[in-house]
This record gives sequence, C-alpha cells and structure tokens, in this order.
Amino acid sequence: MPIKGIVFDKDGTLFDFQATWGAWSRGMIESESGGDPELRERIAGVLGYDLGANRFRPDSIVIASTTETVAEHLLPLLPGTGKAELMDRMNARATGAPQVEAAPLAALLGRLEGMGLRLGVATNDTEAPARSHLRAAGVEDRFAFVAGFDSGWGGKPEAGQLMAFAEAVGLDPADCAMVGDSLHDLHAARAAGMVAVGVLTGVAGRDVLEPEAAVVLDSIAELPDWIASQP
Repeated sequence: MPIKGIVFDKDGTLFDFQATWGAWSRGMIESESGGDPELRERIAGVLGYDLGANRFRPDSIVIASTTETVAEHLLPLLPGTGKAELMDRMNARATGAPQVEAAPLAALLGRLEGMGLRLGVATNDTEAPARSHLRAAGVEDRFAFVAGFDSGWGGKPEAGQLMAFAEAVGLDPADCAMVGDSLHDLHAARAAGMVAVGVLTGVAGRDVLEPEAAVVLDSIAELPDWIASQP
C-alpha cells in the first residue's frame, strides 16, 4: 500500500541532534554542576557527553530517552534535588534551546502535504517543549498530531504514540511510516506495524539503523523522493 501518513521523531530527525543539543547541553552541565569541575565531569560521564568536543557520544543515555529517564540518571549526583524540580529545570532550558533544522522544514513539510500525506510528531521529549520548538520553526500547524512521552500514550520504543497518530488521522498503521534517528524509533515503528525509516541526522550510524529499517536516508530532505519512488 502507498504511504499515506508520516509520523516523525523530533530530535535527530526534524532537527539535527548534535547541532541543536551539543553545545547547548554544555551549558546545562555547567549550570547543574555549579562550577564544580569534578561534578561537571561526573555529570558529563553519566550523560555520555564529550566535554572536549561538545558532542554526545553514540552510547549516550540521552539518545532517545525521555526527560524523566535522564533526570533519574542525574539525581544520584545532585543530592537534595527532587525529580520533579530537576525535570522542570530541564524542560525550561529545553523550551528555549535554538533548534537547527535537519532540512528546511516549511518547504519540506509543504511538499509532503502536497503529496496528500498526513503528518505527525512522536517524541520522547515532553510535549510542551516539543510544541515550542515546532512553533519557533513555524511548522507546528503542519502536524495533525503531536505527542510527547507525557501526552498519555507512553514513549518509544512502545507503539502507543504511533497508534494514537494513526487513529487521530484515520489511517491504518500499515499505511504509515515512522521516521526517526534511533533504534527506539524503528522498534516503535515495527511494533505499530508501520514502515520504519531511519535518518542519519542523529547519533546512530547507518550500520546500527539498517538492520531495523526499510530504508536509511541521509536526512528527511530525501523523504519526498523516496516516498514517490515506492510502488
């Protein structure tokens, strides 16, 4: 069946992961460590963040994790800090983080809409920052469905968000594609019965994604031509 709907991951898919979050995360680490160099190194180590390169390592826990999961890993290093308090700080910082588009989004999404496709976003970020990022890029209204891990359908690699997208737009999951940069995204696609499409604008390499994907693209810029080529 031809693809009729696309649900996108956000970080590493719509927005280039390292370009968006690499340098910004250094500021978060500095803030949470309070200038303590030993604590800074420990926080970076837990997050899988290379302080010299200002980039996340491929094995970072941050990749595809929810805000709650990241906070739970950090809490042992921050005695006296509650999880809700830490998550609030993380979400507040994330809301204002400048996003680097993986491809010119307005033009790309307009082209996909012109092909008759219904569009959605399923992210392991929380919904409010996700909507803020889409709004800042001028594309929030292009999506018929936006879900974070806190929106009521769980997070990836479970299929709840993807099934909710299909229901919201009135499509069979088999007629939809999930586009993402991580194994969490591709496993969610398979669990939902959607076509799994990998992109290389996150941290995972082609060798990691290809065994789980129908196709791996350099970026979402290649998506319209790939969809048009499908029988």
